[in-house]
Amino acid sequence: MKRIVIFASGNGTNAQRIINHFKGSSDIEVAQVLSNKKSAKVLERAAASGVRTASFDRNDFYKTDTLLNILKNIKPDIIVLAGFLWLFPEKIINIFPDSVINIHPALLPDFGGKGMYGKHVHEAVFAFAKANSEQKTYTGITIHKVTPEYDKGKYIFQTKIEVTPEDTPETIAKKVRELEHKHFPEVIEKILMG
Repeated sequence: MKRIVIFASGNGTNAQRIINHFKGSSDIEVAQVLSNKKSAKVLERAAASGVRTASFDRNDFYKTDTLLNILKNIKPDIIVLAGFLWLFPEKIINIFPDSVINIHPALLPDFGGKGMYGKHVHEAVFAFAKANSEQKTYTGITIHKVTPEYDKGKYIFQTKIEVTPEDTPETIAKKVRELEHKHFPEVIEKILMG
């Protein structure tokens, strides 16, 4: 059985899609969902789906081996960042080389880096499209390997959609979320079963 551990910070719609995708699979399971926020909706979602959950603080994550020990016990085949906002520790990446992946709500290398997450990305894409209205603008998703720097890892998968003149940051966010929900579980499955 291949094991997935998901790190998430917020609502958890991507985590829910991943959990649902593999529910009932005899090959792959979501073994645990971990969050840096005790009150994150993702923990409720995961628990309601029968997935083990835990939360942690900055000290656990960066200064102790608490999280590393949890991961060593689970022995995940892949660690998935699904809306997880903290920079991932190098010591965990080194123990699980090439096994930590993230999804970014834009076409990297554009609109990436520190502070570029969620609505901030979609607002930046919208502003760029408006300022360059004479040319076609695209956005999309990038699934990539995680390194000790934000959004610098090798790309695994990208897909794009056009930003139309009628779009707003909110409609862009909705379109990108649909791409995330459709492709993220499929890409994870391909990596694990590849």
